[in-house]
Amino acid sequence: MYKPFLLIASILGAVSVIAGAFGAHALKEKLSAETLQIFETAVKYQFYHVFALLAAGILYQAYSNTPVLWSGRLFIAGTIIFCGSLYALTFFKASGTENMNWLGAITPLGGLCFIGGWISLFIGILKG
Repeated sequence: MYKPFLLIASILGAVSVIAGAFGAHALKEKLSAETLQIFETAVKYQFYHVFALLAAGILYQAYSNTPVLWSGRLFIAGTIIFCGSLYALTFFKASGTENMNWLGAITPLGGLCFIGGWISLFIGILKG
């Protein structure tokens, strides 16, 4: 096992649940449907990749190679870039700051990190 991935996944999992509850209860009445959808997408992808990071951390025990290590790193980077940019975009839209829409252009970079993480995990398991 790779303990740092398991610890980070645990924290990101807790944050996912908190963010989801916050969105469902506190933000639902305050955000437009479009902005709430952006927030919900961030929460959903963060939570999905908590499980991916847990898998990378657990699989590292059996497949302790560089691609598995990079898969976890890329899942973390993807969460920060993809989900972080969507959370920030939600915040700025909610505050009426429309000139921050350029944050949406960063989001696909996080998506590429997620894709790279899954491909790295595949390669790491294949090599093991």
